Amino acid sequence: QVLLVESGGGLVQAGGSLRLSCAASGRTVSSYHMGWFRQAPGKGREFVAAIARNGDSTTYTDSVKGRFTISRDNAKNTVYLQMNSLIPDDTAVYFCAAGEFSPWFWYSRRNRYDFWGQGTQVTVSS
Repeated sequence: QVLLVESGGGLVQAGGSLRLSCAASGRTVSSYHMGWFRQAPGKGREFVAAIARNGDSTTYTDSVKGRFTISRDNAKNTVYLQMNSLIPDDTAVYFCAAGEFSPWFWYSRRNRYDFWGQGTQVTVSS
């Protein structure tokens, strides 16, 4: 069992930056692939980024490539999402998730993740 708690969301102007954190308790996150998803009002939950359990692979949805960076610090049991050059379309509730799925190419599938945090709101004003 893993408990995930996101933090770092807030209100920011377009062009600004935020860093989201996902702190885990229970089993160590080094056992899991970790992902970030987001859900905008009236829309489904979509994949944003993922990092493999050993950190040697990362992947992003096209709309955030070059602006967002996912990283992990297994010693701190924490995963991060650095978000730069934010735009209003990035406004959403952001969720982190942990999964033991294999192979790696399932990273964007919500149903491959076993544990989810409660989410943190990110609002980007124009």
